[in-house]
Parts: sequence; structure tokens; C-alpha cells
Amino acid sequence: MRRLVLTRRILLRLLVLASPTLLVPAQARAEADTARAAAFIKETGQEMATLIGGAPTAAEKRRRLQPFIDRVVDVDGVARFCLGRHWRRATPEQQETYVRLFHRVLLNNVVARMGDYQHTEIRVVIGQPEAREDGVHVPTILERTGNPPARVTWVVSTDGAPRIVDVMAEGTSLRLTVRSDYNAFLARHGESIDALIDALREQTSQAAAG
Repeated sequence: MRRLVLTRRILLRLLVLASPTLLVPAQARAEADTARAAAFIKETGQEMATLIGGAPTAAEKRRRLQPFIDRVVDVDGVARFCLGRHWRRATPEQQETYVRLFHRVLLNNVVARMGDYQHTEIRVVIGQPEAREDGVHVPTILERTGNPPARVTWVVSTDGAPRIVDVMAEGTSLRLTVRSDYNAFLARHGESIDALIDALREQTSQAAAG
């Protein structure tokens, strides 16, 4: 019994002595992730401002922004998140069609919101990033000539190359809002994935025609 107690005491002391050493690499990784996410958002904002500023038409903006959005945003992951529990119910064909349409819906929404920025100088002020469970939250202030500043928080995943997984404006999550809208739509249409796909297809067609 005495040997067992001593062994426990020794193990406890070893754990206490080892804990600072074990925590340092994790803390260093977290700091590196937040710094990398902040730098990524700053570069992304500058690149987007350049792409938008020189585009004369909405069609040209769409052409320029599609590869950019696909690169900086985890669109497939966001699409799956927004469909929520219904993703597993969808067939592989439905999943493929839904994700393809989601890419176009997201692009059209970005183009629509960027319409007023063509002749506007945009400056992105980066706040203090914070590592959370769903990614690194990078608060920013978008300063636009002739417009009040906009406060936007970008949620960045740093697993691999940094990518945006959510956008929060005035504390409201974009992907949570979209998922809520999709859930409400599916509830009104008998949980039909095809009905949602048809609605997204119509939405993208109207945007392209406009």
C-alpha cells in the first residue's frame, strides 16, 4: 500500500512539473493560428477591394470573384453546415447539385453586396483575433469613403490553409441564419431536398438574368 501511495505522489509531481512544458507548444500554436488568420483576412480584404474596384460590370465582377471566393472560403463546408441534418438524407446526386448551386448563390450574394463599392476606397482595420472552438474570430472594421464604418467578424479555419467558414455582422452568424432559413423552407415543403434545389436553381437563374 505504501509503495502504491508513493507511486501516485511521484506521478502527480511529474504531471505538475511537466504541465508547463506541455502547455507551451499548444499556446504557441494558438498564437500562431490567430496571427495567421489575421494576416489572411487582411490580405483577403485587400485583394477583394482590388478585384471589385476595376470591374466595370456585375458580370465581370462575377467572373473575377468566383475563383477568389472558392479559394478563400470553405464553400463546400459552409454548404453542408447550412443544410444541417438534412445533408445525410440527401442522395449523392442531390448533394452534388446542392453544393454546386450553393457556390453560385454565395457568389451572387457577394456580387450584389459589392455593387456599391465599385468607386469606393475600402480599408480593412484588423482587431484582436481570438481562437474559439469554431475557428479564429477576426474582428474587422471596414472603412469606406462616404459610408459609415461596418463592423464584421470573420471566422477562419486554420486546419491547413486558412479559409473563411463564417461571417458575423452585428453579432449575427451568416451560416446560422442561412441554415435557419433552409430548415424553415424544408419544413414548409415536406422536407423535400428537391424543392430546395429547385428554389436555389430559380434564385441563381434570376440573378444571372438580372
